[in-house]
Amino acid sequence: MKDKNIKLFTKRVLFTLLATFTISNAEIINGLALTVNDEPITISDINEKMAETNLKKMDAVGLLVDEILYNQELEKQGISVDIFELNNYLEKIAASNGMDLYAFKSIIRQKNKSYDEFEAQTKKELLKRKLIDKLVRGNLAIATEEDLKIYYNNNQNMFTTASAIEVTQYASKNKRALITIAQNPMATFKDVVKKDFVLEQDKLNPQLKFLLNDTKNGTFTPIFTADRNFVMFYVKNKSGVTTLKFEDVKSKIFNTLMSEREQKFLKEYFEKLKLTADIKVIR
Repeated sequence: MKDKNIKLFTKRVLFTLLATFTISNAEIINGLALTVNDEPITISDINEKMAETNLKKMDAVGLLVDEILYNQELEKQGISVDIFELNNYLEKIAASNGMDLYAFKSIIRQKNKSYDEFEAQTKKELLKRKLIDKLVRGNLAIATEEDLKIYYNNNQNMFTTASAIEVTQYASKNKRALITIAQNPMATFKDVVKKDFVLEQDKLNPQLKFLLNDTKNGTFTPIFTADRNFVMFYVKNKSGVTTLKFEDVKSKIFNTLMSEREQKFLKEYFEKLKLTADIKVIR
């Protein structure tokens, strides 16, 4: 009940700030709208955030305030992430999928338009992880074996895998041709070899298993290289779906539950922080 009251009060504070800002809007069209602990938010910042997120003005202002408080807290706690930490984190993700860092980066580059954006997003996640570790240490109840079993029984669809995957393989020396086919499956090229396969999951190498499990039915995998050709798969159907054993996914469930609890704690922490922040409307 206490947390609910905090959230309601926070909304009232933001609404009051927005109302004041709206009244004085004509006077500060090209200037400051408000400050958060002396850090400015301009009219331009608000308009950009509204355009970027499609949020209404009040929600955009609230999001900007949240972002400033978050960055201020990172600075207050002395939290940062360097390139060595980033690569170490990516190596662990790669290893968990049976790949080295080079192979993992190669797949990520094909799945994302900008690898730099992927790295930037990963860095944000690491910063958040370090902040959570610092703030919640000793403040959260640890998930018990009973908690894990309840989650497993209520979310069995999250722990299934296909034993066989029906695919169409496209291979060519011409990468542009595969890009065109991915955009228009009806397109044909003489230098593209097309074959149908049924792949058994337990016989796939880690890279291919990662790609196919991450690709939905009726869609193409990213283009990759194999045997000096560019290759991609069209996933037609995944069959022989089986539910993974509880013991095999127990650690994953534990991480999921603890992550949910951490996110809830972090949200409530910043709601309270917002109440004590020095937020001023510039008239």
